[in-house]
Amino acid sequence: MRTRHRFRPPRSLRATRAGWCFIAIVFGVGFASLNTGNNLLYLVFALMLAFLVLSGLLSESSLRGIRIERHLPRELFAGTANRVILRVHNVNERAASFALSIEDHIETPSGTEGAGRCFALRVGAGEDCDRRYAFEPRLRGDLRFDSIRISTRFPFGLFAKSVELDMPESVLVYPAVHPVPIAPQKTDEGLDEDDRPGLSRDGDEVTGLREHTPGDSLARVHWRHSLRARKLLVGEREGLALSELEVQLELPPQLPQTIVEDRVSMAASEIVNHMESGLRVGLRTRAAWFPPNTGFAHRGELLRFLARVTPEAAGEGPGTTARREWAR
Repeated sequence: MRTRHRFRPPRSLRATRAGWCFIAIVFGVGFASLNTGNNLLYLVFALMLAFLVLSGLLSESSLRGIRIERHLPRELFAGTANRVILRVHNVNERAASFALSIEDHIETPSGTEGAGRCFALRVGAGEDCDRRYAFEPRLRGDLRFDSIRISTRFPFGLFAKSVELDMPESVLVYPAVHPVPIAPQKTDEGLDEDDRPGLSRDGDEVTGLREHTPGDSLARVHWRHSLRARKLLVGEREGLALSELEVQLELPPQLPQTIVEDRVSMAASEIVNHMESGLRVGLRTRAAWFPPNTGFAHRGELLRFLARVTPEAAGEGPGTTARREWAR
């Protein structure tokens, strides 16, 4: 892959359909002017050549000085449209760039393929802009972004000039997730969740309040105190009857790959949906065990394991993906 980049030309130029027609007309006018010696034809021929030169200069001006930053989401899930942001910088302080088509690429076993494309009509001199595209990975696991191709047909649409920027970046794609039924949690019947003295909504004693941080479930938000403080506050709890759930994943080595992916996807869906509902969630396979816990770091640890798990890594077993809940 690096060898291919090393011998790649700095610019590529491709004539459009209109460009091929224009080139044919240029040759026709040039041939006619040579045969007839007509000064008017020479003038038209010179103007058409000037158009070609001007097209090359202006397209080069649009591409020169363009820099791209790729911003990936914190989590990428297979089978889901993930928003990728491409920040376009024009470091040229004198000339604006026009009609930029930006295409991102990922590495595949057979080479590279397009991940997504976006368009910038104009990027002013010394300015930057954000463009987005939806990227939907097909498979879980390690993925590598390769390069970004910037092309333009400015100014006349006769030629498409492009430049390719090497921007390798490795990411981990989590398994596909989908909605699943949420296991019931222990609650006190007949009482409003915010009115239970000293209890959170999942039955734990509230011992204090702190500011909401990424990864905290909205089920733990104390809404009345949050409204008074004008910021999200969550309750610190002592476990009296905290609901927990353990996801059990069995992947026998002889299992077909489609069933493996279905089971891994189901396990990831159980984890994501139940952690968002406020439960402590753990994961068990024949070869690994993650005790139930909460928080964004724990969620990421479980999803990273599922993103790379194989039947050999999960251990042998005849069962299926299951879930089990208990209170402590």
